[in-house]
Amino acid sequence: MTSFAPTPDASPLLDPDELPRLRERIAELGADGWLLYDFRDQNPLAHTLLGLGKTTRRAFALFPASGEPRLLRHAIEASSWRGWPWPQETYAGWEELEEALPGFLKGMRSVAMEVSPRSSVPTVDRVPSGTVELIRSTGVELVSSGDLVSQYHSRWHPGGLEAHRRAARVVREVAHGAFERARQGVAAGAPLHEAALMEWIENGLRRGGVTEQVGCIAALGRTASDPHYHPGGDGEAIEAESLVLIDLWGTEPGGIPADQTWMAWIGSAPDDRTVEVWTAVRDARDRALDLLHSRHAEGRALRGWEVDRAARELLAERGLDRWFVHRLGHSIDRELHGSGPNLDDLETRDERRILPGTGFSVEPGVYIPGEIGVRSEVNVHWSEDGPEITPTEIQRELLVLPVE
Repeated sequence: MTSFAPTPDASPLLDPDELPRLRERIAELGADGWLLYDFRDQNPLAHTLLGLGKTTRRAFALFPASGEPRLLRHAIEASSWRGWPWPQETYAGWEELEEALPGFLKGMRSVAMEVSPRSSVPTVDRVPSGTVELIRSTGVELVSSGDLVSQYHSRWHPGGLEAHRRAARVVREVAHGAFERARQGVAAGAPLHEAALMEWIENGLRRGGVTEQVGCIAALGRTASDPHYHPGGDGEAIEAESLVLIDLWGTEPGGIPADQTWMAWIGSAPDDRTVEVWTAVRDARDRALDLLHSRHAEGRALRGWEVDRAARELLAERGLDRWFVHRLGHSIDRELHGSGPNLDDLETRDERRILPGTGFSVEPGVYIPGEIGVRSEVNVHWSEDGPEITPTEIQRELLVLPVE
């Protein structure tokens, strides 16, 4: 049998000095406690928040709104929970676990867990239905821990903003370099194919120190009508008078990812339809950014769905909303697609508040199958001082790169 030690990384909930603030935040949800459950990293949010190493048995860590935290774990996993500083109970058999749970949860009328009604926020919906059933069998009701996850899991860690800014600069430089590389290929009579340009982009990111969570999309306007396009084989050749979309992302080791999308026309001048669609997408992006700035200035709460709605309404005004087929933006934390609030009133209705210290993408798009795909993407860190947008120089006009 193998023993497992906990990871030495940050375990934000295990700091006794944080308890008073944590209790206040639990009470704000109307819950009597926060119950974190994990089994073999089935709930990676709990696993990370508790700073655990590998575990192989079910465990429940309870943080009451009043009183001392307590732990119910399997008898063989003392080493995995070595960092737990408060009282703990153990069980061995399933009957013992089910007998212990009512006493363990005594005094709790409701607890927050990583659940989401109707799975409306899938990134938070991490507790299996059987475990939900087991907790409810004790007479305890469940509420979503979504805002707690934002505060304790998805806040950018110390140094995270600086790391993100560095990655954002590299991502921007590589995108512009990729457009120039495509232009050079056309000018030399040896057009690059989409797959070759993607390889060039990923190599450029790594050379710039962006070596983790690296990826990209390089697509012509027509193939970009598939929002998550990936070429089969070499993909299409990037010829003169082509619209090109480049979406690229990554982070330095341990950093916060940067994720941007840029658009360029390789040739003399874009056609009117391309300009029309690009302008609408840009304006939808900017309407969302305007809402972020104005809501912060007013000191009013802002929820993810509201920002999505603002951009979607702009595209509706231009008659293009039916072709905006994904959410406006995704959470960014230690993962490219994080677990904090998404900007979403389409795929789900994300009711979570956008909380200081969290970050996300803003990336409206229009995708008309077989005709054109356009997207513009920036990132936002929501700080106490207001939204900070990266890159600092966002795309205002469609880039035009003449071949001659």
